[in-house]
Amino acid sequence: MGACTVISKFLRRCKFMILLLLSVSVLAWIATFASETVKAIQETPVSEKTADKNAEFLRGGDQYSLRSVSQVSSNPLSDTPPPKGSCPEKSPLLQGALNLTFEDSLTLKEVELENGRVAEGQYSPPDCLAQQKVAILIPHRNRERHLLYLLHHLHPFLQRQQLHYGIYVIHQAGEAKFNRAKLLNVGYLVALKDLDWDCFVFHDVDLVPENDHNLYSCGQQPRHLVVGRNVTGYKLRYKGYFGGVTALTKDQFHQVNGFSNNYWGWGGEDDDLRIRVELQHMKIIRPLPLVARYTMVFHQRDSGNEINKDRMRLLGQTSQVWRKDGLNSCSYTTLSVERPQLYINVTVDIGKPMH
Repeated sequence: MGACTVISKFLRRCKFMILLLLSVSVLAWIATFASETVKAIQETPVSEKTADKNAEFLRGGDQYSLRSVSQVSSNPLSDTPPPKGSCPEKSPLLQGALNLTFEDSLTLKEVELENGRVAEGQYSPPDCLAQQKVAILIPHRNRERHLLYLLHHLHPFLQRQQLHYGIYVIHQAGEAKFNRAKLLNVGYLVALKDLDWDCFVFHDVDLVPENDHNLYSCGQQPRHLVVGRNVTGYKLRYKGYFGGVTALTKDQFHQVNGFSNNYWGWGGEDDDLRIRVELQHMKIIRPLPLVARYTMVFHQRDSGNEINKDRMRLLGQTSQVWRKDGLNSCSYTTLSVERPQLYINVTVDIGKPMH
């Protein structure tokens, strides 16, 4: 009985030793296999091409991906263009004296195609912020050909000056005598409903500027831009002449109460405006004669725009009536406001003369 117990204990110890040896052998085998595998991998030759690709990936691919992520993270508005700077005071696009042409074959479609950046009568420089916002006001009736010639030349002229501009054509409806001054008052009032314009240029439809150094902008004093025209030998018509094309700031025009509304027919309203300017102790400024030159497109005097026989009498009253005759008394009825590509067309009923 005692012998059996001893033998049983011995067998159990042997079994334990055998299991222990087997476990150690398995561990040793695993360690040896792993070592050989690592060695094989280390000794496996890599082709030059594969190495170059790997190196390129490490140098470029990962770095490019990291760089892209970094850029997106640091510049979340990468698709937003940077803010525009101000346009220079003197545009680098100016050409000086221009070669004007007035082709009978010119069409409105051609002028539209030439001015693809103009929309609903307005234009802004694409690369900078304009120094001034300028409204060009053109009184009009039955002068379609003259208007086409003016638009053809005026749009590129203003674009080279890097202006934010809008062209307003104020058309007088009906058969009453033409009233240039009242139409310009209407243009001023209508344009200000669109935008807070800095400067207003009051522009006859038959005058085309010859030199783009004649800047369509406003200054500290009212500006008269027509020193000479072809039909007067490029000389000032007379000493106090203040007609054709003039430029006043919004505040200057408001200060003089605009034009008189009482000049029906041709003549007198520009002299009336000069008197109003002088009454406010302003000084009229003109560009150099070689720059402020215009071509006047020939035409016969229009029916309904006969010489105003009352102009001298009205001029004698300007100093007494200017405060109550002007912008603050300008009555009109807007019939339509259309916005084709090249200009804003404002058609109005401005009434009739009182006598």
